[in-house]
Amino acid sequence: MMDAVAVGELLIDFVPNGISDNGNVLFERNPGGAPANVLAMLAKLGLHTAFIGKIGNDPFGRFLEETLQLSKINTSGLVFDNDVNTTLAFVHLQENGERSFSFYRKPGADLMLTVEEINVQLIESARLFHFGSVSMTGEPARSATLYAAKHAKQQGKLVSYDPNLRESLWSSLEEAKEIMLQGLVYTDILKVSQEELQFLTGEADLGIASGWIAETYGIELIFVTQGSEGCYYRFHQQVGHVPAFQVNAVDTTGAGDAFFGSILYRILAASTETSLWTVAEIEAAIRFSNAAGALTTLKKGAIPALPILENIVEKLSEVVL
Repeated sequence: MMDAVAVGELLIDFVPNGISDNGNVLFERNPGGAPANVLAMLAKLGLHTAFIGKIGNDPFGRFLEETLQLSKINTSGLVFDNDVNTTLAFVHLQENGERSFSFYRKPGADLMLTVEEINVQLIESARLFHFGSVSMTGEPARSATLYAAKHAKQQGKLVSYDPNLRESLWSSLEEAKEIMLQGLVYTDILKVSQEELQFLTGEADLGIASGWIAETYGIELIFVTQGSEGCYYRFHQQVGHVPAFQVNAVDTTGAGDAFFGSILYRILAASTETSLWTVAEIEAAIRFSNAAGALTTLKKGAIPALPILENIVEKLSEVVL
């Protein structure tokens, strides 16, 4: 029995790591891919997870498989492609730790996952199914991702979704919006950045935008991440905001995934269904997750930077102003 299964991209993040003797930027190889990062956070907190996706049958792919296994993530749903290489992403960091990406993925192995390669047994064995939108930027992975999400919903699984916008991966922003909205049909728990929420709804006001999502798609638990400003949430008809922990960020890569993984951990570890939670319980879960996200920014990379439970608990003792 799995606690959580995710489908999506698994790739290499090359993160800046100093300057060479010749004055060139040095890049460090790190495992990446938002769905895998979420699973790694859940696994680090002690839950049983499995990943479904495709990587190249190359040294990068084998490194990623080993990383998942070392992270105690089940890899029986991992597929190797003999013809297409593992996707690479180069991370460009700003002084405040914010980042942008350059992708080498035309195509990448992650985009070649087919419906037939989806391990439905893993989905059926899990309590929660998680997916994002990067694997929906092209075929055949788009159809495979939506098929997996639909199957999970039909099986009565809890479904979480991160419409993670990477503009350069889409042929147009019109297509991106159309496809990303399709994922909301299957969603029970939504994590979306403030910018992504405005992109999807055309509305800057968080209350109006999240209200439209909740009413249109029947999603009663929405988390809107705001970076250093914290998290806005909608829980049934209640809305609120939980401030972030202030840190000197080194690299924000994976911070949102650490946040979402921690939220899902609190939901899966709870003794009662979230529909019965109080606002205080929701805000406590968000504060826990804000701490995890903040700690992740203190190191470079995503999976290597994820904090352990003891560090999160220690961070919670700090006063947030």
